[in-house]
Amino acid sequence: MLSRLSGLKGHICRSWSVSWPITVMMSFEFLIGLTDVYVAGRIGKEIQASYGFVIQVYFVLIVIANALTVGTVSVVSRLFTSGDREALSDAIFSALVVAAIGGAILSVAGIIFTPAIINRVNIPAELKPLIPPFVTIYALGLFFHYMLINCNGILRSCDRVKTSLGTMTLVCLMNVGLNLLLVFNTSVGFRGIAVATASSVFIGSLLNLRQVWQLMTPGKRFAWVTVKKVINVGWPIGLLQTLWQLGSIVLFLILSALPENRVEILAALTTGLRIESAIFLPAVAFNLANAVIIGNLLGQKKQEETFRSGMVTAAIGVVIVATLAVVVVLNARWIVSFLSHNEIVIKESVKYLYINMISEPVMAWGIILSGALNGAGDTRGVLRNVALSLWLVRIPLCYLFVVALGFGPVSVWWCMNLSQFVMASLMTKRYLRRRWLYTTT
Repeated sequence: MLSRLSGLKGHICRSWSVSWPITVMMSFEFLIGLTDVYVAGRIGKEIQASYGFVIQVYFVLIVIANALTVGTVSVVSRLFTSGDREALSDAIFSALVVAAIGGAILSVAGIIFTPAIINRVNIPAELKPLIPPFVTIYALGLFFHYMLINCNGILRSCDRVKTSLGTMTLVCLMNVGLNLLLVFNTSVGFRGIAVATASSVFIGSLLNLRQVWQLMTPGKRFAWVTVKKVINVGWPIGLLQTLWQLGSIVLFLILSALPENRVEILAALTTGLRIESAIFLPAVAFNLANAVIIGNLLGQKKQEETFRSGMVTAAIGVVIVATLAVVVVLNARWIVSFLSHNEIVIKESVKYLYINMISEPVMAWGIILSGALNGAGDTRGVLRNVALSLWLVRIPLCYLFVVALGFGPVSVWWCMNLSQFVMASLMTKRYLRRRWLYTTT
């Protein structure tokens, strides 16, 4: 009994030591997003709704960075505990080169193609002139965001998560400060929201690159074998995140088909998602931590300890997320009123939060278990489960209720809930099968 309690304590301490710095970093990202929504809301509902659409497009452009980072973490975390320093150095260098190429290509593509896409999609006409300036500035900073994200993954894989935390602290302070300064005190106006992000990720990427460079040996080489492993693990996550963000855009377009209060509903969705992301933060943080923990333990060939650690990490995250969900429900109207002064936006945002908070603990369980599967390299299983819950449950039902049957936005919020339950069930089933314990990257 004592040995079991000691083992449980060890799992909890390991999970928490990796998770808390990532949670703080995710909190910084939330604060940045919250500031963006607040500033956009102070300017007007049109700017707030435009920002909501643009940020979904930006997330689509950033998916390759996230995918490469998942692959990088899976490979680098195992090499870090294996003791092969030369292979580790080659892997880090190779991952950085691929991230740089991906960032450069997507940055150019975002600038060239996004305006044409905006002209073709079904969004309110009053939003279309406001969106292109946002997109151009965000795209210019995309390359540096790619490098920042990839370096963060390398640092946490090599037990340097607190170094990454220091960088993200500076990025947050700079982003929030520039946001308030540029928008309200210069002629840049609403464009300052995007300029603040591009500027802060530029500085952050340089700081992280300096730290990552010190992890490599002088004889570092570009290794195609390592790149293939990173891509093999990462491409399903890239496709998954693309499908997810496209799903968010489709949801945006479905709500644009509402007969009345379209702009207010879209602004409410933007506000609700931003507040919900505060609950999502610990889930994502524990997801990322689980990937590192599982990768490190598999590098030491400790399969049973790996399985238990993944479950313990998920349980800790669920407790935290459930607590935060209760806090949001009890203070929903006050929180929303801080972000918007439009009564319709406030009313619909509160409805969104009341409904979606029900599934938050279930969502956390599924998301954190998927982090364990990602760390083991079983990203195709994660892709399958999330894609099924999104494109066979959420999107079809939302379209059915809003477009075909004429129901209001509340039906969309309930469909989002249902898809979370489906996703968590599928993820739990795959985790308990244990096949991922023997996946090789």
